Amino acid sequence: MPSLTEPIVAVGRMRSLPQPTLNSHDLVIRPWQLDDAAVVLEAYRDPAIQRWHLRTMADLAEAASWIDAWPDRWNQETGADWAVSTGGTVVGRVGIKRLDLWDGIGELAYWVMPAARGRNTAARAVAAVTGWSFDVLGLHRLELIHAIANHASCRVAAKAGFHPEGTMLRQGHHADGWHDMHQHARLAD
Repeated sequence: MPSLTEPIVAVGRMRSLPQPTLNSHDLVIRPWQLDDAAVVLEAYRDPAIQRWHLRTMADLAEAASWIDAWPDRWNQETGADWAVSTGGTVVGRVGIKRLDLWDGIGELAYWVMPAARGRNTAARAVAAVTGWSFDVLGLHRLELIHAIANHASCRVAAKAGFHPEGTMLRQGHHADGWHDMHQHARLAD
């Protein structure tokens, strides 16, 4: 059945671009490399990251497999993920975990290693990826969704210019049960 609208971002647009390296002051936001596997393994062993991201990793091979999957997601135009580093050390992650190019909508996800928390790392990385998503990729809308109990993520959303839209009741199934989730959004215009 024919659509009455055109896609916001044309099929093939994302995969025609190399995944960029972005900069935000002292942060370098770059594609993951296989030698980052130890940091990924360490991150997903952190109780706070496990609590909000709902996963853990067993070993370096699993972390390397996670990293190895991201170029395929880029090429299939279903998502993107970056390592966030400062001074050559990976301190976090930012990514577009859900992507719908037809409607021009993406959902962001991020985490920060314990030693780098409290320094606006996540907010600056989210802002950099947001700018690229709007200015280069051509998305219309980005969403950021977090458990209402995750106050740090609410602060990240506000600092990165995402506006609160409401609460989704029992929308997130976590290890400790159902969580109400806050939804924030930012528009390209």
